[in-house]
Amino acid sequence: MAFIALGINHKTASVDVRERVAFTPEQLVEALQLLCQRTASREAAILSTCNRSELYLEQDSLTADAVLAWLADYHQLNLDDLRACAYVHQDDAAVRHMMRVASGLDSMVLGEPQILGQMKSAYAVAREAGTLGPLLGRLFQATFSTAKQVRTDTAIGENPVSVAFAAVSLAKQIFSDLHRSQALLIGAGETISLVARHLHDQGVKRIVVANRTLERASTLAEQFGAHAILLSDIPQELANSDIVISSTASQLPILGKGAVESALKRRKHKPIFMVDIAVPRDIEPQVGELDDVYLYTVDDLHEVIEENLKSRQGAAEAAEELVAAGADDFMLRLRELAAVDVLKAYRQQGERLRDEELAKALRVLGNGGSAEEVLAQLARGLTNKLLHAPSVQLKKLSADGRVEALAVAQELFALDEGAPSNKGLQ
Repeated sequence: MAFIALGINHKTASVDVRERVAFTPEQLVEALQLLCQRTASREAAILSTCNRSELYLEQDSLTADAVLAWLADYHQLNLDDLRACAYVHQDDAAVRHMMRVASGLDSMVLGEPQILGQMKSAYAVAREAGTLGPLLGRLFQATFSTAKQVRTDTAIGENPVSVAFAAVSLAKQIFSDLHRSQALLIGAGETISLVARHLHDQGVKRIVVANRTLERASTLAEQFGAHAILLSDIPQELANSDIVISSTASQLPILGKGAVESALKRRKHKPIFMVDIAVPRDIEPQVGELDDVYLYTVDDLHEVIEENLKSRQGAAEAAEELVAAGADDFMLRLRELAAVDVLKAYRQQGERLRDEELAKALRVLGNGGSAEEVLAQLARGLTNKLLHAPSVQLKKLSADGRVEALAVAQELFALDEGAPSNKGLQ
């Protein structure tokens, strides 16, 4: 048994690399099944967000290189380039890493709450794909439990700090009065929902939500008195937008340089503030070359986020202690669980020997044998059979010079200090 957590994140890879390693929701089930078929992974889950792509695995032995090669091949990347920005955590370290991620301790925004929901989605997809077994399943449950404890027992989640909050904070720095601004939000997921809430709280004049399906856009828009449109309507709406914030799961850019140029002409070159939170990116990088566009990616928000994290640093220390305790407790329980199968087999063996000796004793009694003699023989026979295999193995271990194993055996059988010494066997 071996746990592996392998991946890249905002600390090790640029947004350009992260978008190439990202998995779409539609890819996940097939990718998980291929991962288990083509590597030594018996169980697997994939977490893919705008800030990270990580594989969580359970294997007979540690073969991270094969998994990294599979990841490079799946996304058609150069293996050396991927290896340069990837990290690998094994066993105890992998357990602790998963718990840190779920608790928001490894996020760009310290303590951000969205990651736990994304981790739960990774768990659900792995179950759907049939790649989640008992060991990885237990690890996920322990991870959720620890993350919940971090949220409950520390102040790491207090004061709204998120990528969405950072985007709106940056907009406030550029526009002195958001009450006069109009915002176009592209997408209808959790991040855009948070953006809409923050903009609404800041009193933005008008909010428009654009999405692939009008129904989902309308559901979100209704919560904040916003307007809903389809993605195809964006070119017409763009000219009215002072703020554009996008976060979709599209594999291709939604906004190109030409569409933005046309909108700027209609706006008479009045500036547009744009934030592309998506990975892969929703807005072509070339849009940032236009004179009247202020384009930021998710990586550009890091400086804004840092300003809002000071209040969470103390809570992070307490959270780290909870994660360490959670990881230690999980590994302890896992080791205890490993002993269960051995104990079960040993008990079954003992019961089989007991039944054999008991059946023999009953036959002798049935033939008129003395009860006292039968009981004595039953006790001797059962004792001899129970001690036979351990005795043979102990002699072999001693002959092989495995003195430490003899010490373990003495502890295992709870032999007191007055028992005969094994010094003569050394």
